[in-house]
Amino acid sequence: MPETRPPTIRDVAERAGVSKSLVSLVLRGSDQVGPERRHAVLAAVEALGYRPNEVARSLSERRTHTVGVLMNDMRNPWFVELLDGLNSRLHDGGLRMLLADGHLNRRLGEDLTRTFTELRVDGLIAVGTLPPSETLRAAAARIPTVVAGAREPELPRVDIVANDDEHGARLATEHLLSLGHRRIAHIAGEGVVGALRRRSFEAAMAAHGPAGTAVVARGDLTEEGGYRATVRLLAAPERPTAIFAFNDIACVGALSAAEELGLRVPRDLSLVGYDNTYLSRLRHLWLTTVDNAGHDVGRRAAQHLLDRIADPTRPGATVLTTPTLEVRGTTGPPGDG
Repeated sequence: MPETRPPTIRDVAERAGVSKSLVSLVLRGSDQVGPERRHAVLAAVEALGYRPNEVARSLSERRTHTVGVLMNDMRNPWFVELLDGLNSRLHDGGLRMLLADGHLNRRLGEDLTRTFTELRVDGLIAVGTLPPSETLRAAAARIPTVVAGAREPELPRVDIVANDDEHGARLATEHLLSLGHRRIAHIAGEGVVGALRRRSFEAAMAAHGPAGTAVVARGDLTEEGGYRATVRLLAAPERPTAIFAFNDIACVGALSAAEELGLRVPRDLSLVGYDNTYLSRLRHLWLTTVDNAGHDVGRRAAQHLLDRIADPTRPGATVLTTPTLEVRGTTGPPGDG
């Protein structure tokens, strides 16, 4: 039996009665084609079962229609919501994501920014706070790059799309203060984002009460880090009546520590997280938390990358989304003790 060859763009053009260039315009989604001829082309594509040759298309357009996404750590559930917003907008723009875990590749001693450039991606998005990297700087000098969900690194012609961390930390702290808490502790994070949230927490505390009521404990952004920091805080002679954690994961660790020590949340200890991840919405946790608009950050980052691909030389911009407070079951007035 003779082998049937796959249909080509010439076959589609002949069946639709148009030129090959017009078929290409339709397949690229151009608005320069009238509805009648567009329908004829799409009908021919469907009837023939035509599938574009992506390799040939990439060579002819000198584009791969892919975007490299380098994440700080895939274990952080907030990144899932950011990726959802990112992917939806990139898909609308005809781009696909190639995903890499920066945490894993640091352990393996690899740097995937070089791999992304070798794969000739159309753009690069760095998600979360990544360690300083000369290869990331080099990649940003060669391909359009956007930083999402972090405030560093600041590089020439690189856009930063993130949450207004100072405003979010102030919302969390002022919520606890409004409930009557004065001995409030903060489990701090790392990098510029961690510094911004800590500074805003301390400023809000200073504005509402005497010095010495604000306590800061270091964490490592994990559940275990939140647990250990909370154990240390609750062992103090004057333990805090409320804790504001850097993220939801650390807040879950704080909740575990409080329960192990026999404290009832929120009667004995109020807790506030940050991120409004799916963890905070689990009914048996039901964390009060700051919603930092992960989906919106992702969509905006994708749009900035699309704009930068269209104009790679424009100046870099910093865009901040506005957080909101989600009050749930882990905050209340301080107890009698």
